[in-house]
Amino acid sequence: MDARLGWALAVAAVALGYLQWGWMGVLLAVSGIVFWLLLQFTRALRAMRTAGGAPVGHVASAVMLQARLKTGMRLMDIILLTRSLGEKLADDPETFRWTDASGASVTLALVKGRCVRWALARPADPGAAPGPAR
Repeated sequence: MDARLGWALAVAAVALGYLQWGWMGVLLAVSGIVFWLLLQFTRALRAMRTAGGAPVGHVASAVMLQARLKTGMRLMDIILLTRSLGEKLADDPETFRWTDASGASVTLALVKGRCVRWALARPADPGAAPGPAR
């Protein structure tokens, strides 16, 4: 949800609460807003605790990560998906990389905290011979 929309809904809830029940309605609306903010804060802490237990930029399978990514995903959702913080590569646009044990990596570009594009890079297989297979 856009932050402006969220704050507009919060102001509307306070105004409606005041019009319907006076100061008791304002207290009810503020209680609801504080509860929502605490839920969001708890979600962020849970994601950071999960990501804090893994090496930076490591993912179990880069191919599976690439398959589950969608345009518009928030960074918080990506961290929960990878269970790791990404290795930061650039600031504009924000670019992060996750690598698996085989050397395959996924590089993500984020604009305003949302995924706009990603690329999967696989290591060259040194055992594969060029030419047709027999």
